[in-house]
Amino acid sequence: MQSSNIPASSQWAISDVLKRPSPGRVPFSVEFMPPRDDAAEGRLYRAAEVFHDLGASFVSVTYGAGGSTRERTSRIARRLSRQPLTTLVHLTLVNHTRAEMEQILQEYSELGLTNLLALRGDPPGDPLGEWQSTPGGLNYANELIELIKQSPEFQHFDVGIASFPEGHFRARTLEEDTEFTLAKLRAGAEYSITQMFFDVEDYLRLRDRLVAADPVHGAKPIIPGLMPITSLRSVRRQVELSGAQLPRELEERLLAAANGDEEANKDEIRKVGIEYTTQMAERLIAEGAVDLHFMTLNFTRATQEVLHNLGMAPAWGAEHGQDAVR
Repeated sequence: MQSSNIPASSQWAISDVLKRPSPGRVPFSVEFMPPRDDAAEGRLYRAAEVFHDLGASFVSVTYGAGGSTRERTSRIARRLSRQPLTTLVHLTLVNHTRAEMEQILQEYSELGLTNLLALRGDPPGDPLGEWQSTPGGLNYANELIELIKQSPEFQHFDVGIASFPEGHFRARTLEEDTEFTLAKLRAGAEYSITQMFFDVEDYLRLRDRLVAADPVHGAKPIIPGLMPITSLRSVRRQVELSGAQLPRELEERLLAAANGDEEANKDEIRKVGIEYTTQMAERLIAEGAVDLHFMTLNFTRATQEVLHNLGMAPAWGAEHGQDAVR
């Protein structure tokens, strides 16, 4: 049952969803990005239908730099929540004053969107550039969490955060990154979702660091973020934007599959990528991950192929009864 202080229009809290039994080997969830046009938005909804039918535990919707997708994010999240899909909305501090943050939280609350991923966010135009504070705004994600948890009108929000298996690139050491993460958890965040990573050992060491530093807050659920690799160009772009590292062994396997011509050998590259992500997922399941969070780029095929390899979904393709979304 939902807590009595949560509005009746709200969905299940993600922190409660993670405790519920899963029909599959482990719960899985997916991330969507606000599309740029109506056609892409239609594709997102078709993808959402597929993941609904496959039993996704929740879906998340990212937030454009500086609030550039605010209205579309809200509209999409509201529609997904009515599908019904438990829906997590990302929110960043970029280009927002404290008053604007409060207004956005009020809007989300009125829409019943009370699952929130609290993020500081990346500087517009250059995700790896220097952080620029907004006059009258907040500077750190833990400040947003404190605003939520210390405000009676917002305390019903269930809050998650981002965590970084390789350490956030702005942190000088892994120890400093650990303290940044714990500050957000201590402020009231209930769980974290990791940035994409490609080495399961990095995830396990993150889990170990947090628990060692704080056995109470550091033991909160850490959901691994996975991006199935479908092309060299795509994974290079995502690595560049995120600051994550591509393991040398994986890069060599992808280059060997490309054999000097990425376009001609795209199917072989994809095969290696899906196999690698499947192997990561198998290890994460064995290590007790509470959920697998797939970064879909608003497509279904790659994620469904991984889920099928894990025995958690039917084979993908129109010949198997699935709509060809990708």
